[in-house]
Amino acid sequence: MQWLKSSNYKAMHNYLVNASIQILPIITDKHPYEWVDEAIAVIQQSGIKHEVGPFATVLEGTYEEVMAVIHQVNEYLFSKGCSEWISNIQVQIRTAGDITGDEKIAKFNMPQ
Repeated sequence: MQWLKSSNYKAMHNYLVNASIQILPIITDKHPYEWVDEAIAVIQQSGIKHEVGPFATVLEGTYEEVMAVIHQVNEYLFSKGCSEWISNIQVQIRTAGDITGDEKIAKFNMPQ
């Protein structure tokens, strides 16, 4: 990531951001779930806060931590010979504070 080394680069704030990553292998060399399982293992080994869902995995950390894990997942797939995949990424950033998954879903977890 050459732009990170630029003298004009200013790092994103250190507030928590919320992101999701969905890996869609476009290959037939093995079942797509096997590639997805390996991608999830990379996320688990990273130590970042995450929640695995049926369609995507949600990540929570600083912008740089989250983007580093996304990079690690894609590098892993490349290094293991996955010939083609789609990485669907969504990132929510708040400029003046944390944005967490718990905050976004708390109202749905309240007792009724």
